[in-house]
Amino acid sequence: MLTVGIFLPLWRYDGDFRNMSGQGPVITAADRAGFGALWVRDVPLQVNPTADVGQVYDPWTYAAWLAAKTDQIAIATGSVIFTLRHPIDLAKQAASLDQLSGGRLILGVASGDRPVEFPAYGVDFESRAARFRGAIGTVRALLDAASGRAVPLPDDAELLPKPTFGRIPMLVTGMARQTEAWIAEHADGWLTYPGATTNIDGPRQLGEKIARTRSLVRDDRFLPVATNEWIDLVENPAFPPTPLDGGRVMRTGTEGLLELLDRWQQNGVNHGALGVQHGERPAADVIQQLGEEVVPHFPVHANAPPPAVPVW
Repeated sequence: MLTVGIFLPLWRYDGDFRNMSGQGPVITAADRAGFGALWVRDVPLQVNPTADVGQVYDPWTYAAWLAAKTDQIAIATGSVIFTLRHPIDLAKQAASLDQLSGGRLILGVASGDRPVEFPAYGVDFESRAARFRGAIGTVRALLDAASGRAVPLPDDAELLPKPTFGRIPMLVTGMARQTEAWIAEHADGWLTYPGATTNIDGPRQLGEKIARTRSLVRDDRFLPVATNEWIDLVENPAFPPTPLDGGRVMRTGTEGLLELLDRWQQNGVNHGALGVQHGERPAADVIQQLGEEVVPHFPVHANAPPPAVPVW
């Protein structure tokens, strides 16, 4: 089964923070409409005046704000750069957000790919593969008391709070400079790139990659897979899927989008996150249309556990 999420921000930063306002009511409406997840990115530095800065804000702060604005939708990071932060801070931030959101956190994690950020943090860019592996193990040990791994703390120290439901799922983004076998063994899920989305070959090739990686998973454990696409949703439902900006954005009507999501589902994708910030129409209109015409075809699982009541 596949669910549908939204990659934030809903519209792009244009140099004025005030123009990022107004997203709150649209996000609240998306929560009520039954979307599966809200995705926030981690972009520490603006590299140049035209560079992508994500949602501008720190992902943990922004995710906490999102959790306070919503009740049911999952809060997902897509993705926190594990190689640039201390594992204790990562575990503390993740567990705190998970508790305050009622257990709605999905922790997407990445090795990082912007060379300028690593020397700014005092981190060697070429060491990120090994640093990522180490960070995953340490954060998991700090968060998961049942992990069986040695927790890297003094005997009289403990990390609080603990995850709401005992474990926070970690989704590895891309390959993170690892092998498919490593992802199959260590990831709770996989956020992978979709490939071509305007023809049937892209979803088929994605399905082959998913099947190959899942075949490496041991102990009958299920590896959920998410992917994403930036869309420019037009009002004409029959408008055919058309690649824009070198294939980075797909312009389409509702019918073409439903076909893509169905192909993803048939090829083993469990969640499709859609970004609307590159579209021409107002984001509020697009989110409303998605909620009315797309989300009902891919509802959140009826047997999924409801969020816990946050302690605060």
